[in-house]
Amino acid sequence: MILEKKLESLLEPTIESMGFELWAVEYMPAGRHSTLRLFVDKESGITVDDCADISRQVSAVLDVEDPIDAAYNLEVSSPGLDRPLIKPEHFKRYQGKTVRVRAATAILGRKKFKGPMTQVSDEGIVVEVDGELYEIPFDLIDKANLVAEF
Repeated sequence: MILEKKLESLLEPTIESMGFELWAVEYMPAGRHSTLRLFVDKESGITVDDCADISRQVSAVLDVEDPIDAAYNLEVSSPGLDRPLIKPEHFKRYQGKTVRVRAATAILGRKKFKGPMTQVSDEGIVVEVDGELYEIPFDLIDKANLVAEF
C-alpha cells in the first residue's frame, strides 16, 4: 500500500494536467508478470485513446523516476460502472447509491454487505441491508464497489 501511495503522488499531477482524475492505483507483484493498473476517470467518460495517451505520458514519468524495481506491465483503464470505492471522497460522491462491501472482520455477525449507502462520515459508512443499518468504519473495509444500476 505504501508503494501505491507513492505512485499516486508521483503520477497524479501528470494525469490531472491532462484533464483526468486518478481514481486508484493498484500494483500486483507477480515476478516478471507484475501489473501496475491505473484507474482514471473524467466526467464525460474515458475512451481507449484517452487511456493510450495517459499510458504514454505516465510511462515517461515512470521511466525517469523508476519507482518500481521489477519489470511490470502498465494498464490504464476506466474504473467502470462497478468502480472500486477507496478514498473517503469516493464514498461521499456516491452516498445514497447501492454498494457492495467486504469487511476485514465481521460486523454484527457479517462480513459482506450489499445495499444503499445511507451515510458517509469521516470515520466510515452506513449501509442498509434487509432493513438493518450497519456502520462500517473505513479501516475495516477490505473492498468496496459501486453496484451498477441500469
